[in-house]
Amino acid sequence: MPKLLLATNNRGKVREMQALLGGTGVELLLPEEIGLELHITEEGQTYAENAARKALAFARASGRIALGDDSGLEVDALDGKPGLHSHRFAPWPNASDADRRAYLLQQLQGKPRPWTARFRATVAVTTPGGEVRYAVGECEGEIIPEERGTNGFGYDPIFLIPALGKTMAELSMDEKNRLSHRARAIQNARQIFKEVLGV
Repeated sequence: MPKLLLATNNRGKVREMQALLGGTGVELLLPEEIGLELHITEEGQTYAENAARKALAFARASGRIALGDDSGLEVDALDGKPGLHSHRFAPWPNASDADRRAYLLQQLQGKPRPWTARFRATVAVTTPGGEVRYAVGECEGEIIPEERGTNGFGYDPIFLIPALGKTMAELSMDEKNRLSHRARAIQNARQIFKEVLGV
């Protein structure tokens, strides 16, 4: 089974990717399994740039085909913020996911609801030689003022999918693997896996 190196150290993302890639004919390889520890700064101007930066760095360091991704939450009432800066949105050093959610809700106080929003994700599949292929996915929803659910990470507990009446953190793994922005990006990347990995 061909191996694909995941260009991240984020445990929540690792669990999602492992579930998403099940059944694709691809074996996911984690950096720690090959003794690789890289920390790539996200300095790109787009999700695609950040995804490619991560994937290329891991591919070149390991000599393996790598998968990088970048994603963000875009809230219409905040003119698309936090967007690219979703992970670094809270102004405090070493902010936790809970800190970021609290800061986002603080920024939304006084703005009329519903607070429509979307998650966007871009995945980049790269070869050690520098070839990069992209796939994207998005999930529409709205921000709610109270946290619900324990199955997600990041902004998931305050991101409601109105059609289901559930937050991203209330979804089962099976539901999330059909509906999330990352799930849709991986689904859209299947043709890339076929062409690059031969699966």
